[in-house]
Amino acid sequence: MTGSPAEVKLVSNAMANATRRKIMAMLVEKERTKEEIEQAVGGTMLDYHLQMLKQAGLADTRGDRVLITDFGKNFMETKSDKPAETKKDLAGTRPLQVVELRQLLPCIADSSKFRIIARFEPPLEGALKLLEPLFPRARYSDRIGALIIQRGNILITIYSTGSVTMTMIKSEAEAREVLEDLKKTINEAIAKGVTPVPREKVKVDHAEIYQYLPRTDCQICGEQSCYAFAIKLVGRETEIDKCTPLLEPRYATNLEHIRTLLEYL
Repeated sequence: MTGSPAEVKLVSNAMANATRRKIMAMLVEKERTKEEIEQAVGGTMLDYHLQMLKQAGLADTRGDRVLITDFGKNFMETKSDKPAETKKDLAGTRPLQVVELRQLLPCIADSSKFRIIARFEPPLEGALKLLEPLFPRARYSDRIGALIIQRGNILITIYSTGSVTMTMIKSEAEAREVLEDLKKTINEAIAKGVTPVPREKVKVDHAEIYQYLPRTDCQICGEQSCYAFAIKLVGRETEIDKCTPLLEPRYATNLEHIRTLLEYL
């Protein structure tokens, strides 16, 4: 999840309901069966509530079991803690260490690649937003309290709580290499104690967005081709959700990339 207006709306709608908030509180504790959830919140519209949480990226189902997603965990952590106050400089910020690489899971979009979950200590909290200019393609999301970095096909999300997620990783070795490189870049800035100078706005063109579209020219979006759709997206003349094939699970990573790119426009 990258914090686009559409995603913010999905999460807001999902968490506006007391039953769904109760379900999320249960999932924070541990994975549950549908029967356990039904006993706690009732069976009325349970499937609908779970579908709303899935669409918002907060929860997922595996057979009869319901579990919280990584995004859901970080969202709940953010809600349970007071928002980190943004710092004015890096003074007093302690150097990072990679203390954990918890999971290496197959990517939905490409089974030959992985999605990893790791952790930095100590959490950067309010200093994280200041680090955005360190990376050529990065943006800070106030909504989720995270710095989102794009490196080629790899998407990295560093949360103010210390959690780190990365998509499209080739191996555990590459994951550790990327984490060490991030740590080095950030720690060098911390050692200098100088807030990085804001960079020029990243330029994104339609050809780059086109690379992440399905490129089937199905015309479901109303355009003659995926290339034409990409041009309209850059011109803010259409919405990404009109490409319904892109909402399929196999294009999850592509969608994440496009939404990140659109934030630069």
